[in-house]
Amino acid sequence: MTERGTAPLARITNEPIDEAAVHAAVDAPDCGAVLVFRGVIRNHDGGHSVASLEYSAHPEAERFLASVVAEESQRSGVALAAVHRIGALEIGDAALVAASAAPHRGEAFAALEQLVERIKHEIPIWKRQHFSSGSTEWVGL
Repeated sequence: MTERGTAPLARITNEPIDEAAVHAAVDAPDCGAVLVFRGVIRNHDGGHSVASLEYSAHPEAERFLASVVAEESQRSGVALAAVHRIGALEIGDAALVAASAAPHRGEAFAALEQLVERIKHEIPIWKRQHFSSGSTEWVGL
């Protein structure tokens, strides 16, 4: 497992996510399972055609993200990392990249799923969907 004395990678960014850096943040020689989740912008939602998205974040969102990543890593004993992008994103862009590494796949999958669910429900990040029709919708307010 990675050294527990170092803070896990948890970042909010306006730039495209460096997926290799997220992977590297959890990778360790004693881990037989290294998983990377890539949440991407899809072209539809709720029966509507989506053209693009904008993500906005609370000024303290990165601090909240760091807390959730650290809590889940401690709870599960699994190395975790997560980076969420904000700003204007296009179809296919990665909005969230999260990773886990553990000696065995079961614990890596479980920890990564729990982390992603907590990020989705607890981190103050909101998205504005731009539909192909020209209308928009805020999600997560």
